[in-house]
Amino acid sequence: MTPKIVKSKADIELCKEVILAFRPNVKEENYVELVMEMMEKDGFKIAYIPNEDHTKAVAFTGYRPQLRLLTGKMIYIDDLFTSPECRGKGYAAILLNHVAEEARKNGFQSIHLDSGYMLHDAHRLYLNQGYILGCNHFIKVLS
Repeated sequence: MTPKIVKSKADIELCKEVILAFRPNVKEENYVELVMEMMEKDGFKIAYIPNEDHTKAVAFTGYRPQLRLLTGKMIYIDDLFTSPECRGKGYAAILLNHVAEEARKNGFQSIHLDSGYMLHDAHRLYLNQGYILGCNHFIKVLS
C-alpha cells in the first residue's frame, strides 16, 4: 500500500477526522488554514492511508524538513497516528517507511520524532523500525 500525499484543501479535509482525533487542541474551524500555513511556510507534509472507499483518512503522518547544526539535514515527524479501529494493520510502519524513503531520496541524514513516555506500543514500533532513543526532550511552557 502506498500512502497518499496531501496536495490540496480537499485532501486536508479528507484527513480532518483522524488529525483532529489525534490533536484535539486544534480548532476545527481554522484547521485547514493552519495546515495550509504550515505547508507553505515550513514545508510541512502529510502522508495518509485512506479507508477502502477513499472517503477519509484512517492513518496519517505529518512531517517537515529541517536543517540544524546538530543533525544536518533531517526530517522531523510531528505526528503519527492510526485510528483505533484500524490499528494492527501495519499502517504506521507503512507511513514511517514512506518518510524514510523520501528522506533517502532527498539526501537527509536522519529522521527524528518525539513520543510520550507511556506510549509503549509506539516505542516498540519505532525500535523495530530502526529508531534509537537519542535524547530526552525538555519543555518549558511560557504563560
